[in-house]
Amino acid sequence: MIMKHALILLALCVTAHAAPPDSFFRALHIVETSGKLGPTIGDNGKALGPLQIHRAYHADSRVAGDYSWCADLDYSKRVVTAYLKRYAPQAWAAGDVEVLARTHNGGVRGATKPATKGYGVRVKALMKK
Repeated sequence: MIMKHALILLALCVTAHAAPPDSFFRALHIVETSGKLGPTIGDNGKALGPLQIHRAYHADSRVAGDYSWCADLDYSKRVVTAYLKRYAPQAWAAGDVEVLARTHNGGVRGATKPATKGYGVRVKALMKK
C-alpha cells in the first residue's frame, strides 16, 4: 500500500512539471505570425511579438519584465508558459496541446469557446509537420 502511494506521488510530481514539446511553441509561432521575429504588432495594435501577446495576458502571466520584452521569442515563451501553467494546469501536466493552444488564443476560458476550435486544430496539425 505504501509503495502504491509512493508511485502515485512520484507520477504526480513528474507530470506537474511536464511541458508541451518544442513543436508546440513552433506551431504557435507559425499560426500567430507566420514565424516572424521581433516587435510584430497584431490584433489591431493590441498584441505584440512572435506569439502575439496582449498586455493583460502578459500581466496575468506574472512574469517579471516589461511588456515590450514580448517582442523577444524566448521571453514570449516564458510568458506563455507561465500563463498556461496558471490557467490550464491540468492541460499543461497532461500535454493537452489543443486545450493549451485554445487557452492561449481565447484566454482563461478559451478552451470552451467555439471560436477557438479551429485555432487548436491548426496548432495540432502544424505540430505534426
